[in-house]
Amino acid sequence: MKFDFTTILDRRGKDAIAVDIPCSGGYGEQKEGFDIIPMWVADMNFPALPTIQEEMIKRIQHPTFGYFSPRAEYYDSIIRWHETRNGAVGLTKENIGYENGVLGGVATAMRVLCSQGDKVLLHSPTYVGFTGVLKNNGYDIVHSPLVQDEEGVWRMDFEDMEKKIVDNKIHTAIFCSPHNPTGRVWEKWEIEKAMELYKKHDVMVISDEIWSDLTLPGVKHIPTQSVSEDAKKRTIAFYAPSKTFNLAGLIGSYHIIYNKLLKDRMDKEASLSHYNSLNVMSMYALIGAYKDEGYEWVDELREVIGENANYACDYIEKNFKGVKVCRPQGTYMLFIDCGEWCEANGKDMDYLIHKGWEHGVIWQDGRAFHGKTHIRMNLALPLSRVKEAFERLDKYVFNA
Repeated sequence: MKFDFTTILDRRGKDAIAVDIPCSGGYGEQKEGFDIIPMWVADMNFPALPTIQEEMIKRIQHPTFGYFSPRAEYYDSIIRWHETRNGAVGLTKENIGYENGVLGGVATAMRVLCSQGDKVLLHSPTYVGFTGVLKNNGYDIVHSPLVQDEEGVWRMDFEDMEKKIVDNKIHTAIFCSPHNPTGRVWEKWEIEKAMELYKKHDVMVISDEIWSDLTLPGVKHIPTQSVSEDAKKRTIAFYAPSKTFNLAGLIGSYHIIYNKLLKDRMDKEASLSHYNSLNVMSMYALIGAYKDEGYEWVDELREVIGENANYACDYIEKNFKGVKVCRPQGTYMLFIDCGEWCEANGKDMDYLIHKGWEHGVIWQDGRAFHGKTHIRMNLALPLSRVKEAFERLDKYVFNA
């Protein structure tokens, strides 16, 4: 491969919560002899794409950092990225707006579309960030559970969605595509059917597509706004280089809105705090990420994550009796169901998570994501570390 996905980075003392504050999760210290393998927060453990640092360093060499306006290259880079990777046609600068993170954008969109106390539809399992931002801003969540088919694939329950929409007089839904935490990448017909349902009942859509670049090899992301003209005008979509290139510490997301009324309302609402402003270094990071090398880097990254996911899922199926996982189609997270294992071994989820942490495998409690017996696991590490983690889980946890 052209880029480095094998170096084991020492991130201690480099401002990474993935390794510096894991014990704040309440599951105890690591036993002596077990270093931390960070597999919890959605944060990659690979060196950054070099062109990102190059663009930032070039800008830092000029000794002024005053007020600025976004460069043309910022918008041009976003437009080119979406035209090339997602087939977006007709995207212009006027459709794009900066956001201080996707969740901040969700909060802004909710204020545009809803009144406090309104109910909003989400699928469950649910990204914990959605839960926090909606509750903190005074909205009521109505969950429509995803169901697993005979092959274990997570599917939307359209009948349940419609019933929840009608019964609760819902007019706003949050749509997560690709889906976090299950790793499901929706097929075009599924998105079309969901959007037809939303159109039928006058439901506006907030579509979080931050994982859109990270589909596994052979799987394609379908932008929600692309499935129909109505979907294009009904949807506020959020994207960011932060998940794709591991730039969350720089802050910098953006929305794409084709409906002028919604775009004007979003811009106005976002302006009220006098805080939703692009950082100059974040701008240069995006420009560096969306260069030609970034296209190559992401394609290689998808191969690496695919190999890691195959290794992890094969290992679970072969060695961990009573543990189930649906092979992800996107993201770099696994959502592992340990219910049968816990029942067979007379253990609970606290015990299981603690044993992993105790042996340095820092994984995440899935209960906050509405997975009662689930663990959420990050696979964005060098394969050697993934293998080490599963060897520890085999020897010290599931088959101890």
